[in-house]
Amino acid sequence: MLWIRGFLFTVLVPGTIAVWVPHWLLGDSSLEPGFWQIGWILVAAGTLAALSAFFEFLAAGGTPMIFFARGLRFAVGEEPKALVRGGLFRYSRNPMYLSVLSIVWGQALVFRSAALVVYGAALLVLFHLVVTQIEEPHLRRREGAKFDDYCRRVPRWIGVPRT
Repeated sequence: MLWIRGFLFTVLVPGTIAVWVPHWLLGDSSLEPGFWQIGWILVAAGTLAALSAFFEFLAAGGTPMIFFARGLRFAVGEEPKALVRGGLFRYSRNPMYLSVLSIVWGQALVFRSAALVVYGAALLVLFHLVVTQIEEPHLRRREGAKFDDYCRRVPRWIGVPRT
């Protein structure tokens, strides 16, 4: 059941943000030939990163469900009981958000779309606010010193972990 809930969450949330909304914003845009096709690398990397993070959540006994939407847990599960620190979470505290941005900005390149660049920038601001104002305070209350230590060691977005 956990897998089904996690899959449902992934289709509904990251799928909507990274695929359906960009598709709607693009309208009937066509692929741009040449250099712009390099965007597929970002799309592929973002997709692989999202799947990796998804599996880390499942291995920890939860789904990537946003804790403040607990009313939907019957359908999409709940956050893991313990902090997820493996896989890409060793290099970024938020690889799922980064993977969505990678997919959106990759599509911005492939379709040479200023609208998707702006959409990705708006997502970045929104994600940063959600992480800093909602998720991190929640995890700090729940995990205490363990979360503070994790924050000292692992960058919020991306970088080299500190020892």
